[in-house]
Formats: sequence, structure tokens, C-alpha cells
Amino acid sequence: MTRSAERHVLQFCHGYDGPFLDCARQYASLFAGSGYRVTTVFLTGVADADVAGACASDEVLFMEYSSKAIRGLKLSAIADLRKIAQSRNFSFCIAHRFKPIYIALLATQLPVIGVHHAFGDYQRRTRKLFAHIFRKRLSLLGVSDAVRDDMRHCLPKWPAARIQTLYNRIDVDALQATQVSFDEARDALGLSPDAWVIGNVGRLHPDKDQATLLHGFAQALPRLPVGSQLAILGTGRLEQDLKELARELGVGDCVLFLGQVPEARRYFRAFDVFALSSDHEPFGMVLLEAMAAGVPLLATACGGAKEVVEGVGILFPQGDAEHLAQGLQHLAVMNQHECQVCAEMMLDRLRERFSDRAVREAFWRLPHVLELTARA
Repeated sequence: MTRSAERHVLQFCHGYDGPFLDCARQYASLFAGSGYRVTTVFLTGVADADVAGACASDEVLFMEYSSKAIRGLKLSAIADLRKIAQSRNFSFCIAHRFKPIYIALLATQLPVIGVHHAFGDYQRRTRKLFAHIFRKRLSLLGVSDAVRDDMRHCLPKWPAARIQTLYNRIDVDALQATQVSFDEARDALGLSPDAWVIGNVGRLHPDKDQATLLHGFAQALPRLPVGSQLAILGTGRLEQDLKELARELGVGDCVLFLGQVPEARRYFRAFDVFALSSDHEPFGMVLLEAMAAGVPLLATACGGAKEVVEGVGILFPQGDAEHLAQGLQHLAVMNQHECQVCAEMMLDRLRERFSDRAVREAFWRLPHVLELTARA
């Protein structure tokens, strides 16, 4: 696909904290070799050369608003984005999350593709009304079918073709190149080289439901390899409650709370199993990172996690510690050949559905993208 190099795409992001810097990279990389130049604009966050370098964009601009400054009507931000939009020959805008979508629609006359990374963004009546007012210029993407279906439910009068799925994805080869070996990962995390280790990475928050994971681990432990451990990477407001629960369940000595580990994805090969017990997971990027490391998966059968894991890992009903325990027991008796077959299946899934290449091809087939590029 060859297009005029003078065409520009505006990507508008709320900020670059947490996973959202890689989201910016993911969407900018969709335009590699397309002839479009990508200008990525961050609404919040100070200017940072490292962030700019990680965006895969032709140009990166920082508006440097604080979260407090963009409450209410956000008139200053609207005016500033209007100036940016008028300074380039933008064909359309990709905006992540509701606030940037709101600002982009009010600041510009561009068609806007709104990307949603969470459930419930259009449950509020005011947001439904806003989307309806701008429906001629707005089309929506969910990061999973679960998020897409949530938006379709909230906006039932919208044509289904204007609310589509575009999965989150990874640069498989680049990620694998950063993931250190089993021995290095175990050493970095302070884990015994001989223990059978279940890994969990995420905020210690009700949405992640590590309580069910602890209950399932406690039930399974007598039938797991001797010396088995559960390693939980992350921090959050439930940390003390979860530590107390582990002690109450009699597994306090077997559960390691490792805190916030920078670039945790590098150490996934330390785990024998990766378990995600979230009860509210729009997608689950950590699942892709575990798959790239070849680690067998156990995840809740709800939200976007089901779409990632089904067919290549084990799913258990939301909040069901008994079935979670059964899944752990099943994975504990897998032999080396079975683990290798599992790793190959997961890698195939990544490349077919969740790689940069696969999602780039899907993006250019989306109905509203075809419509926008035909106009350009």
C-alpha cells in the first residue's frame, strides 16, 4: 500500500504511564510503510526524549498538562490541540480513551477513531449523548471482542460496523530478545532454581482478584510438587490484606510478594506457570508476555483473557478457586514434551493473532479504516 508521504495521522494519547506508551507504539507501527506520517501527541506527562524514542512515530509532541488541569471543560487543551491539528495535513485522528476522544472531536473537524481499553466507557448517559452527537465523525475500537461488545450494548443504535475490535499486540521477536533465561530470571527475582513456581503479575487490586488465586493455590498445594511457590509481582492497596489471607490459609511461607518489579516482562521465564485470576480484564497484555516466554497459562474465562487463552491454555470460571486449583494440578504434571508443544501453540497464536504484523493487516481491513483511506 503506497500513499502520499504528505498525509499525516494524528495519534492523541492521554499519557504514557503504565502500558500506554506501548499502546502509542502499537498504533504508530500500524502505519509503517503506508506513506502516512504519524504525529503522536501526549495530553499529560512532561516532555521526555526516551518516551519520544519509544513511540515509533515520525513526530512526538507533549502538551504537558497535569491531570488536575484537564478536569471540567478542558478548554485550554482543546485550543492547543486545535492549533496542532491546523498545522498539519491530518487525514484522521486516533484517540485513546474517552477524554482524548472528547478533546479531539471538539478541537478538530477530523474523523476520529476512538480506542477503548476498558469496560463501561459508555455507560454514562452524558457519554452516550456525546457519542451520538458526533457519530458521523466517530468510530470505535475495543481492544477485545469483550470490550467491543460492551460498547455495542451501551450504544445499541450504532451500526455494528462502526464498533470493531483491534487486539492489543506485541513485537514478538523484540520482546523475546529482552526476556532473560530461566536461570537469570530466577536469580533476578530471588527464586530458588529448584522450586515449581506459579507467577502472577499485576496490581494488588480487587479487579485482579489475587484472593481467588491464593485460595486456589492453598487448595492445590498438597498435590503440587514439593516446595511449590506462588510469586506475586506488583503493589497495591490490597497488599496487607492479601498477605494476611495467605497466612490465614496456611500458605504464607509459600507465597512471595515481590513488589513492583521494573520491566517484569523480562523475567517471565522464571515461572513454570503463569496464572491470571482477574475478574475484570479487558484484554491482559501480561498473557501475551507469558506466551512469548513459553510459560503455560491459567486464566479466568471472562473478558478479553478468554479470547487470548482459549485453545492454548486452561480457563477457569471467574472466582472459582476449586477449578483454579484443578488447573494448577493439571499443569504441574505436564512433562517436558507437553510443555514444548504448549509453547509452540502459544507462539503460533501470538504470530497469527496478536503480533504487530497480524494486527496491522487486520487494521487496514477494518470497515471504517477503508472508508477513511478511500476519502484521503
